[in-house]
Amino acid sequence: MARDSYNDLLAFLAVARERSFTRAAAQLGVSQSALSHTIRALETRLGVRLLTRTTRSVAPTEAGERLFNSLAPRFEEIDADLAEVLAFRDQPRGTIRITATDYAANSVLWPRLLTFLPQYPDIKVEIMTDYGLTDIVAERYDIGVRLGDQVAKDMIAVRIAPDMRMAIVGAPGYLKDRPAPETPQALTQHNCINLRLPTHGGCYAWELSKGDTEVQVRVEGQLTFNGAYQMLEAALAGFGLAYIPEELARPYVASGRLVWVLEDWFPTFPGFHLYYPSRRQSSRALTLVVDALRLSKGAV
Repeated sequence: MARDSYNDLLAFLAVARERSFTRAAAQLGVSQSALSHTIRALETRLGVRLLTRTTRSVAPTEAGERLFNSLAPRFEEIDADLAEVLAFRDQPRGTIRITATDYAANSVLWPRLLTFLPQYPDIKVEIMTDYGLTDIVAERYDIGVRLGDQVAKDMIAVRIAPDMRMAIVGAPGYLKDRPAPETPQALTQHNCINLRLPTHGGCYAWELSKGDTEVQVRVEGQLTFNGAYQMLEAALAGFGLAYIPEELARPYVASGRLVWVLEDWFPTFPGFHLYYPSRRQSSRALTLVVDALRLSKGAV
């Protein structure tokens, strides 16, 4: 039977359930004559009588009763499934997948989700940490989080953090027997802790700036990681110099466990932004998560 006959089956179910063309027509929003024509056409296509009609009543035939008992539960299941899908539009529920760096996840995402998630127990959030410039559409992420200058122009971007200053730090013990570098080029003479970028397969070149001068230095060292926190721990243990967010290093500098290196060359980057492909057909869950992570006005 052609798919366009499904409406005819729904019409039959209504008449068989109501045992009345009048009540069924009112329920379906059609005229009684149009409904009667639909049922006759269905019976003609099937080659079997489905309803017994008298001037005072309507009742399913044996074939009609069998068809009704078979179809009614199935259409009820379809209605229930559709209602569940519509709930994703009307109620805040569903899974939101996010890709972010470990530092963004720890310093920005988690503190805000900590107060947001208890309010919406039906919203699930999955956070994957990496430093690659992930294609969120291809990898089926709902949201990506990166520095503002790393967001593609065709994405919708929402700022979630102030501008970020990067810093070079080292442990006093590491610098005790080595002269601290006085120029960016002198970093090549030091044991530096590298960050591996999975997208490019290479290590990150340290970006430094002083006034209008900007330089990139490719450093070398004994250790390479793919996360800021491991780089911090290695620097604290005296394994070399690390290039990490200033705010991450600040408490350890204040306590004397780390010192600033080449402080007048520390660069500032646009803060973290979340991004996603389109506002069209966004779920309520996605909208709520975006609003929860959005940087409040005046905090830039």
